[in-house]
Amino acid sequence: MAEAIEYGKGVPMVIEPQMGPIDSVIADVKARAQLIARNQKLDSGVSAAGIVGFAAGFIFAILMAVVLPLMIWQVIY
Repeated sequence: MAEAIEYGKGVPMVIEPQMGPIDSVIADVKARAQLIARNQKLDSGVSAAGIVGFAAGFIFAILMAVVLPLMIWQVIY
């Protein structure tokens, strides 16, 4: 027959948990979370600076394509 479990008697044993697989999963999840957070921060920064960057690039292109040739034309003739 099944033996009855007697509580409060005997020496308790501490069993060392096997933490290796759990630690590797935690490290993997932490690394992925950091990659996602970094990607989201980069995406937010690019989105926030997109209009300013486009305006600066447009002005620079106009300067190089229109104003600079007109200045050179004035110097030559």
